Amino acid sequence: MNFKSSFLKPRRVLLLGTLALVFLEFFVLHSVQSLDNRLSDFFVKSQASSMVADQDIVIIDIDEPSLASMNNVAGRWPWPRAIHGELLESIRKQSPKAILFDIWFAESDKVRPQSDAAFNQVLAKTPHVYLPMLRLDEKDDTEGTPLTELTTALWGTGGKASASMGNPTARVNLLLPRAIDPANWRLGLINFIKDADGVGRRYYVNYPVEGWRLPSLPARVAQDLGYPLPQGESVVLSWRSPTLSFPRISYADLYTDFKRDAKWRDPQELRDKIVIIGATAEGLYDMRPTPLDSVLPGVTLLATAMDNFKNQRTMKVVSPLLLSGVTALLVLVLYYAFRYFRNVVKNSLLVLAIFGILFAASYVLVPQLHVLPIVTSLVLLFLFYLGSTLLDILKERRDKEHAVTMFSRFVNPHVVKELIAHGGLARGGERRQVTLLFSDIRGFTSLSETRSPEEVVAMLNDYFSMQVGVIFKHGGALDKFIGDAIMAFWGAPLDDAQHAEHAIEAALEMYERVCEFKVKMGETGLVFDVGIGLHSGPAVVGLIGSEQRREYTAIGDTVNLASRIEGLTRGVAPVLVSEDTMKLCPDAFDFVDRGSHPVKGRLQGVRLFEPRRKFR
Repeated sequence: MNFKSSFLKPRRVLLLGTLALVFLEFFVLHSVQSLDNRLSDFFVKSQASSMVADQDIVIIDIDEPSLASMNNVAGRWPWPRAIHGELLESIRKQSPKAILFDIWFAESDKVRPQSDAAFNQVLAKTPHVYLPMLRLDEKDDTEGTPLTELTTALWGTGGKASASMGNPTARVNLLLPRAIDPANWRLGLINFIKDADGVGRRYYVNYPVEGWRLPSLPARVAQDLGYPLPQGESVVLSWRSPTLSFPRISYADLYTDFKRDAKWRDPQELRDKIVIIGATAEGLYDMRPTPLDSVLPGVTLLATAMDNFKNQRTMKVVSPLLLSGVTALLVLVLYYAFRYFRNVVKNSLLVLAIFGILFAASYVLVPQLHVLPIVTSLVLLFLFYLGSTLLDILKERRDKEHAVTMFSRFVNPHVVKELIAHGGLARGGERRQVTLLFSDIRGFTSLSETRSPEEVVAMLNDYFSMQVGVIFKHGGALDKFIGDAIMAFWGAPLDDAQHAEHAIEAALEMYERVCEFKVKMGETGLVFDVGIGLHSGPAVVGLIGSEQRREYTAIGDTVNLASRIEGLTRGVAPVLVSEDTMKLCPDAFDFVDRGSHPVKGRLQGVRLFEPRRKFR
């Protein structure tokens, strides 16, 4: 099996698994959506401080000083509704565009009914006042209010047309302003939408119930004022920093100024404004967790929604379809990077670059009113990167094991360790300067004829073990056994500047061991002898063979000549080396010139030398 092809299979499985996970995460699981929300919150909050809120939306703030200041006039909260009526009457005279109450009027004041009546009288002559309602638990809808009774309150005089597609028998469990005469109702929902982490990032445009579409309070105002509404049931809000937020007027300050004969405040400060009356006092418990603050007053949330609808500044979330497609494309980019680069540093830099681009894009898109949720993409890309890196680690380990298995047959185990430490084996062939050694047994045929096959094999095993030990001792690489011959070389797979000297040292010791071996063999050893030939030069060294079987070997003219020199040892000397080999280490040994000898395939003879140890 093709090693490269077999290796790529796990990565293909990882690719397909990651692509499947992309689909599942974006369209089914949403397991890291809360992290996406938190990152988007961070970007929104970091940029909101530079965004100024619409100055035509003014909050009349029931703050802590108002509660204290109004205590002598109105008593403790909740105040008599006539107080709101007096304030409303004064605001009306300044001709604001709309007045929204973020205060509940759910129950009539049994103690001060005249106060409710006074408030209703002001409401009756103030046609642009809007009141909140709340969608309650739907399990009690059967006991709720028939929606056909609320068409004018919810949609004005065109209410019947707006509700024409709804179920005429639909009833909804609503918290309504029962203290207010229904003739004065202009209603909208102010239900808080919280995500899975409890944070409110969205606001209703409308709430669907059996074909009806109940408007939110800011959507109802926007529709009456002619502002185009966004599509969908809800929108993601675009936030403004609290420090640069909506104009605020203390409720007590405004109420007190209206009572003065000589006004301190601008008598036209609310002209053409959208006025929202609500509370920021912590004691009134109208706080909501939002991207800007974990305790943002509900009236600021309402004002933000009103600002968004008025100015068409709602956020657009990049569609999961587009984002999943981009994520899948980036996974493919990483797949091909890992497949072709095979470089940990480059691939890591590529991942960091992708992450940086996604972070930058998500940040830059916030002022452009787009939310780019990138955490899901980042997690999926990181998982693929992690898996691919793990595959590379496993491949490296497998390569090392392969190198150990292969080269333990050819070289000393210590050389194998050093080879692995230097990065393993180059899979392609490479041209190296090497010294080749061929050793062949003389008289092997006669010897085998006088012994049983079992004895011959046992003798060869002993002989080869002995000679291979000598080759390994001197840093050589065993190429192969060719019948009763041995082929070995020096200078690969590790560089060896003294490859000729080490090869000659090994050859001399190999012959010495043969002499000892012959003594052990007794009379049989009289016909046992060896010839060893060496030659140095360039050769192509590497894994050579078919896809099914490869061997680490050397090929080239240097190999052929070394084999020919081994054949010339008979009757000349047990060890012969070429002139090229001798010249690489002329002072390491005493060389006896054995003359020039013809070699098959060469026009000129080859000058050969017998190496001998120097005795000091």
